[in-house]
Amino acid sequence: MQNQAGEATSLDNQAERPKRKNLSINFKDTNTRVLLLMALPCVVLLFAFQFVPIFGWVYAFFRYKPGTPLFKSEFVGLSNFTRIFSGANIEIITVLKNTLVFSFLGLLLSPLPMIFAIVMSEFKLPRFQKLIQVTITFPNFLSMIIIYSFCMILFSVDDGIINNLFLKIGLISERQNFLADEGIVYFLQTFLTTWKNVGFTTIIYFAAIAGIDPELYDAAAVDGANFFQRMWHIKVPGLLPTFLVLLLLAIGNMLNNGFEQFFVFYNAGIHNKIQVLDLYVYKIGMERGNYSLSTAVGIFKTFVSVILLFSANFISKRIAGRAIL
Repeated sequence: MQNQAGEATSLDNQAERPKRKNLSINFKDTNTRVLLLMALPCVVLLFAFQFVPIFGWVYAFFRYKPGTPLFKSEFVGLSNFTRIFSGANIEIITVLKNTLVFSFLGLLLSPLPMIFAIVMSEFKLPRFQKLIQVTITFPNFLSMIIIYSFCMILFSVDDGIINNLFLKIGLISERQNFLADEGIVYFLQTFLTTWKNVGFTTIIYFAAIAGIDPELYDAAAVDGANFFQRMWHIKVPGLLPTFLVLLLLAIGNMLNNGFEQFFVFYNAGIHNKIQVLDLYVYKIGMERGNYSLSTAVGIFKTFVSVILLFSANFISKRIAGRAIL
């Protein structure tokens, strides 16, 4: 009897266990072959632009001089890495400070797309909603050169719209060069980054809102929930997993502020405020010709980003019970 009961219990446990999905790929299937061929160009480009450059890390271990073969260069081991934080390289401290300040300001504004998506989803006029979506998403497709040209029209010293307006209303007594003002560079560049990217991130949150069960809204309406109650008890919890993923990716990219924006807006007046790691790597490599040191800085940035990502993922798993890895 005990054996029969044990066998019955084991059969019940086996029945309750979810069946594992078959993850094998059937290469004989025509549709599978078509999908793999469609994905092949993306895989090739990903390998070419993300993995092939890793072989260039070898330059960080040599004293390479442009124009000479690498095998004839002097092997210096980890000396380029020690030079990054040596006493003679004071510039890296300023660069790291600027990078972290821009990253922290971006993290503080990271809930903005989620809030905007929640508010926009409550509009009952579909045409107006689509108009706002297109309007806020359009800057994402503008190059930074066009944005810089737009800023020159606004903030030009000679005939800028902002200077003319402020002079007329008496806010300033003489024309100001806002694009070379160290006092506002952090806030101006953060505003431009947010303005450019908030629309695309809002689309991600719109997709997450569409995945929330509509029956929750019906139940909330029966209970007499208002706009703020629906937002706080339904939409915010439904968007938290998406927000957490984007936040973890942002923490992992804290040292990757981008290059194009800071390169375009760079000038001598804001040199000490706008130079971030990506721009610093370009300058010591392309302008000063020190390819070995610039490669070492790039490797350092990559490893720190990986550590930040795994650390944030571990903390999120411990505290919130959710993670991306």
